[in-house]
Amino acid sequence: MTSHASDTSHASDTSHAGDAPDLSAREREELERLRAEVADLRRGAAAQPPDAVTPRARSARSWWRSVLAVLLIAVACVLAPLSVTSVWARSEVTDTDRYVATVAPLAHDPAIQDAITTNLTNVVFRYVDIQGIAQQSLNALAQRDIVPAAVAAQLPALAVPLANGVRSFTSDRIGQVVASDTFAAAWDQANRTAHEQLVNALTGQGGAVSVQNNAVRVDLAAFLNVVKERLVASGFTLAERIPTVNATFTVFESADVGKVQRLFNLLNTVGYWLPLILVALAALGIYLAPNHRLAFIGTGLGVAVAMAVMALVLQLARAKYLNGVPPAVLPPDAAAVLFDTFVRYLREAVRALALTGLIVAAGAFLAGPSALGVTVRRWSGDALASLKGSLGGSRPRMTRITEWVAPRARLLRGLTVAVAFAVLLLQRYRTPALVLWLTVGVLAVTALIEFLAVQPRRRQRITTGPVSAPVA
Repeated sequence: MTSHASDTSHASDTSHAGDAPDLSAREREELERLRAEVADLRRGAAAQPPDAVTPRARSARSWWRSVLAVLLIAVACVLAPLSVTSVWARSEVTDTDRYVATVAPLAHDPAIQDAITTNLTNVVFRYVDIQGIAQQSLNALAQRDIVPAAVAAQLPALAVPLANGVRSFTSDRIGQVVASDTFAAAWDQANRTAHEQLVNALTGQGGAVSVQNNAVRVDLAAFLNVVKERLVASGFTLAERIPTVNATFTVFESADVGKVQRLFNLLNTVGYWLPLILVALAALGIYLAPNHRLAFIGTGLGVAVAMAVMALVLQLARAKYLNGVPPAVLPPDAAAVLFDTFVRYLREAVRALALTGLIVAAGAFLAGPSALGVTVRRWSGDALASLKGSLGGSRPRMTRITEWVAPRARLLRGLTVAVAFAVLLLQRYRTPALVLWLTVGVLAVTALIEFLAVQPRRRQRITTGPVSAPVA
């Protein structure tokens, strides 16, 4: 008995002294195989180059990608104002309808009508010396015996009032012509058939719009002929003396016209490719950025800031333009209307691109891990889940749709944004209204996708029953 107990105790001590309990042959073979695999993995890790696994090397590569991404996005934002300006310039030159739509409001503006009326009146009286004719007529009348001597002595003094009255009558008739629908139609037709006027003004070539002595002048000879006919029809037969002349209306006069021409030639050359280059640079920068969401936010805010700077530059250019036009050549109110009319589509494009940048930045921010973004997504998800539950979202057909849409919801959202962005790029003329409508469309489609993908949430029904008395 004692010998058997000691043998058992020895076997137990031997068993606890080893690394592991006794294994079967199959278990021992499996253990050896695992040990061999671990040894191979250790040797492979030791044989790899240090720079392939060290965190410092990975951090260096990430830093260079970040720097390159920031540079590309910054260049795209800097080029944004130049791109908008080049697209606007090309549209005014190559699109006749766009150009006519730009200059058409000028024919209906009172300040421009007054300036053209004054200009044409000056041309009329340049060739018809009303005061001289009145002076000669009154002198001849005073020399006749039919006029008393006291009256005859006063007749020459009536020459100036008569001349002023005739000038006022002529100005009124010319103003009626300029304010009529006939003038507006003639203005549109003249600009449509002579669309090359703007090109001639900016390139310095000849034509109905010319650049001479640092001034841009529009030929109004056709309108002067209409005025001549109306004056003759009104009884002012002296207007027949007006010859066929090239009456001009000065649009711009400044020593910087040459600089504007050179800038336009540059913009016209790169105007087609610059927007595409801008989009490519921004897309490449966002792709290289380690954090794509932050890159989207930076790009959107950068474009918005660039457009704000562009708007400030336009205001400075407006002030410089108004200071460059002498009041004797063009009244300040008419000059302001001219500038604002010609650049109004450029201002629309600036506002549209600024709004696009802000919307992109806001969308990327709300899609991130910020507390506001998480809260908005949770609230919207809960609202859609409750709405789906109340509309019977647990029906078999709706369940199958949810099972198909749910795993593809992220892809569908991305495609929606991509389609909206493509539509915006394909539009030749972008306006703030277009950007807002596209944003509303993206939000609506995204809400539909989330509605189809979310699991319905049923409202819990609260049932009331008899309240049992507490057990004493």
